[in-house]
Amino acid sequence: MDYHPLPQPDQIETRVKEDAMGAYFMMFATAAMGLPLPILNLVAAIIYYYVNRDKGRFVQFHTLQSLYSQIPVTLLNSGLVVWTIVNFARDLDFFGFYWGYLVMVATANLVYFIFSIVGAVKARKGVFYYFLFFGKLAYHQVYRIRPERDQSTFSNRPPRQ
Repeated sequence: MDYHPLPQPDQIETRVKEDAMGAYFMMFATAAMGLPLPILNLVAAIIYYYVNRDKGRFVQFHTLQSLYSQIPVTLLNSGLVVWTIVNFARDLDFFGFYWGYLVMVATANLVYFIFSIVGAVKARKGVFYYFLFFGKLAYHQVYRIRPERDQSTFSNRPPRQ
């Protein structure tokens, strides 16, 4: 499998670096609006990806990595919100499993927060920072050469018969 070359930090324009950095701040979308709905962060990340993906592979990589890594955190947060609402609506006690899930979700959010801040700083510097699993997935999706999509890459080769 062939891949497009990775740009060096000095080859990336400042505006492109800032657009890539912005992808990691989509996790604050609902906090900025004052809404405790975790699904809106995911919606904001999806919109940011589709608006900015045509600004180059560097931006596309970072927006896709941020989007992919936000999916499990959003699912965990949504589960916590639903569980909390159900417990209040049915006047149930918050037993041990709930508190364990709450601690797990808080830990996942803290880890995601740290990775996102580091990813944003690295993107602003024009450096690639690969999240576990999601970085590799985003890299393969963005930088892999696909002859059917990347015709300009293979323009110096004779046509296939």
